[in-house]
Amino acid sequence: MAGDKAIKKVVLAYSGGLDTSIILKWLQQEYDCEVVTFTADLGQGEELAPARAKAELLGIKEIFIEDLRETFVADYVFPMMRANALYEGQYLLGTAIARPLIGKRLVEIAHETGADAISHGATGKGNDQVRFELTAYALDPDIKVIAPWREWDMVSRADLIEFAEKHQIPVPTDKRGEAPFSVDANLLHSSSEGKVLEDPWSEPPDYVFQRTVSPEAAPDEPTEVEIGFEAGDAISLDGKALSPAMLLTKLNALGHDNGIGRVDLVENRFVGMKSRGVYETPGGTILLAAHRAIESLTLDREAAHLKESLMPRYAELVYYGFWFAPEREMLQAAIDASQTHVSGTVRLKLYKGNAIVTGRKSPNSLYSEDLVTFEEGAGYDQADAAGFIKLNALRLRTLAARNKKAK
Repeated sequence: MAGDKAIKKVVLAYSGGLDTSIILKWLQQEYDCEVVTFTADLGQGEELAPARAKAELLGIKEIFIEDLRETFVADYVFPMMRANALYEGQYLLGTAIARPLIGKRLVEIAHETGADAISHGATGKGNDQVRFELTAYALDPDIKVIAPWREWDMVSRADLIEFAEKHQIPVPTDKRGEAPFSVDANLLHSSSEGKVLEDPWSEPPDYVFQRTVSPEAAPDEPTEVEIGFEAGDAISLDGKALSPAMLLTKLNALGHDNGIGRVDLVENRFVGMKSRGVYETPGGTILLAAHRAIESLTLDREAAHLKESLMPRYAELVYYGFWFAPEREMLQAAIDASQTHVSGTVRLKLYKGNAIVTGRKSPNSLYSEDLVTFEEGAGYDQADAAGFIKLNALRLRTLAARNKKAK
């Protein structure tokens, strides 16, 4: 509850924006506690120096600003990409996959600084509150979590600005009016929700899109790219080895220029309501197409089909915030085991919103030209198919005979 005297120090997930600056001051006031700020660079594309300056202005002594882009892509995005994870068939989980990393660091910093609690700026209507807090409790069952939006009585933008002015928190001119929509961004995607996007029948205005040009405005000539894979992870672009974050950064630029990765989705939130989101995942969309292509060449049929059947459950666990739950880790172990031989190169054409696979090759390929050729090939006797069909038809013929007899 607000004002809990047992809480002496809190680690706040701090962006430096208006909302988290207000939360910072509110924590100091309501809990009479010391606040530690944590700001993560996950590739959101914003300068982080102002976050430090603003935290210092508000009297913060312990300020953590960390570049986690490589960790984010290598330890969170890539494992999820190995699963080909799509929530409800469309959403590449860009926001969901960032939350467990932020939550993990909040808990770790709390331990490092001797803090009693962590705090976040997620609202009481969304998924992020669940993701942050499930992560925190999975890693420290005794951690205290403060969620101001579920405690305070501020309900509008005007309330926030009034609080900011009362406590001398600078309010930029462009933050005084109602934002036309809310944005979350990282190296994998950008997410836009609310306000002008709340009517699912209304087409998103052009100004909503930040990570991609429109497919109509993309070049009239396709861009060709080759992505190299090793054990299920992308390792190179056009033959050049790159770190995970650098590779995704370059794919994002290619996707941006070719209008790739836009999704307009009405999704089912974990808390029970439907919401409309506009997502841009340019590099991730290209990567997904390429990964599926190299799997098509290297995965055994039954392993591939089983893996595909597990994917919706895996994606749901990521979306709901169960990254550190045993069931997600069990599925990850199975998925990772399937990736041992998923190595090779995929060639794609990027053209006006499309990532089109045009070739794939692998030293571990299960594809045999000799088996599939229409010419006479070794290793396959077409006469064998007769027995195969008869055995598979046995139960169908038995059913048909019964039904015929019953007529």
